Amino acid sequence: MSYTLGKDEKLKSKAAIEQLFAEGIRIKSFPLQLVYLEKEHYSQFPVKVGFTVPKRAVKLAVHRNRIKRLMREVYRKNKHCFVKNLNKQYIFMFIYMSNEELSLNDLEQSILKLCDKFLVKITKNE
Repeated sequence: MSYTLGKDEKLKSKAAIEQLFAEGIRIKSFPLQLVYLEKEHYSQFPVKVGFTVPKRAVKLAVHRNRIKRLMREVYRKNKHCFVKNLNKQYIFMFIYMSNEELSLNDLEQSILKLCDKFLVKITKNE
C-alpha cells in the first residue's frame, strides 16, 4: 500500500457528496466527524474521501485550508487502517467540528479512533 492520496482517491462528484450527506452514517470522535456510505464508484481504490471545515466553525480561510491540509496528511499516513479488510467500496467525508485549530497529533488520535469505530460498525453490519 502506498502512502499517497491521489486524484482518483478524492471525492469530487457533487451527486455523490449530496447522496453521502443525505444517506450517510455518521461517527464522531472530537474534533472530527466521519460520514460514510457504501457506494460503488468504479475506482481501483476501496475508499474515496473528502475533507471539509465549516465556515461557521473556522472563520478565516487560511485556517480552514491549514486544517484541511493537516487532515489530508493524517489520513494519507493512516489510510491503511481504513482500507484493510474492506470487501466493499465506500465514500468518506471527514468534517472538522472544533472552533479552534488543533495539532497534528490531536487530529491523528481522532482519525485513529474514527478508524476503530468505523471498522467495528461495518463488521457488526456484515
